[in-house]
Amino acid sequence: MRGYWKIGLGMVALIALAAIGVKAFQARIGMALMERTVKARVGRDASAGLPDGLHIALCGSGSPLPDPTRAGPCAVVIAGTHIFVVDAGDGGARNIALMGIPPGRIEALFLTHFHSDHIDGLGPILLLRWGGSAAQSPLPVHGPPGVERVVAGFDAAYALDSGYRTAHHGPKIMPPSGAGGVAMPFTLPPKGQGDTVVVFDNGGVKVTAFRADHAPVEPAVGYRFDYRGRSVVLSGDTRPTPVLVAVAKGADLLVHEALQPKMVAMLTRGFEAKGQPNTAQITRDIIGYHSTPEQAAQDAKAAGVRYLLLNHIVPPLPVRFAYPAFLGDAHLYYDGPITVGEDGMLLSLPVGNHDVTLKRLLPR
Repeated sequence: MRGYWKIGLGMVALIALAAIGVKAFQARIGMALMERTVKARVGRDASAGLPDGLHIALCGSGSPLPDPTRAGPCAVVIAGTHIFVVDAGDGGARNIALMGIPPGRIEALFLTHFHSDHIDGLGPILLLRWGGSAAQSPLPVHGPPGVERVVAGFDAAYALDSGYRTAHHGPKIMPPSGAGGVAMPFTLPPKGQGDTVVVFDNGGVKVTAFRADHAPVEPAVGYRFDYRGRSVVLSGDTRPTPVLVAVAKGADLLVHEALQPKMVAMLTRGFEAKGQPNTAQITRDIIGYHSTPEQAAQDAKAAGVRYLLLNHIVPPLPVRFAYPAFLGDAHLYYDGPITVGEDGMLLSLPVGNHDVTLKRLLPR
């Protein structure tokens, strides 16, 4: 028995000595850890080893509802060596950098509509792209009518900041001509005369905008990206609409928004119980202009897509264990792969085959 006590006391003494040692050398250890982290992460390019093809990285899979695990709506589309962004939700720029996607290489940004959660991260994306490449011209921001006002507003809001940065770092590092964005508006045909328009066609990449149904938000669009035989469709915020199904016909990947009304109803009851009728009514209203996971699955089935990725997740989900409840009966309508989107997910569509592979660029 005494032997066990001696061993126990010895272990306690060793632990105490180790703790004292760590405390004494904490600053030195911290610097070593920092140096190791810098070597591993700073300046890395997660796109460098990707095969030629289309790649979709979720820089934000959330919504306006506060979610500690999801930034606002934001997706990076990599087509060969070209990098684009669709929507600019809050926190998206930070995730782009954390995922190792060089902001300085972003060639254009596409907005689906002008709800705050799709544009409130635009300023940081413009700034990181400018500083990351010493850009000589503003970032093209494509969108339906109204994009001019949005871009002009952000440019005005960041004008003082831009001046400070050029004054501090010098025009070689932060050229004044490269600050901010430049609006690239496009117009869909009148209703009844067509629902699509090609808004970008360069370097083998074609981007087609199509009409979404997010009334009373109008205009609202989704986008289809085509590159060397691979294709991805991003629904934007929308009710179910035959336009989406028609545009997504035969696509490899459908990135579709999803709201689970049964779970949102729980939020409504919770706000009512806490005496917050205004917020309760907002949660009641949002059900009417989004799509459920089941409806997204029906769209994927009707369009014949190979893979369904859900994003703009509503409501926030506390744990992955809740994903089956969120999906509901979606698997009854679509027998292909269905993934609940998370920030940092990267789906790759290499040229020359029909594969869709998933990996993560952010830990969770």
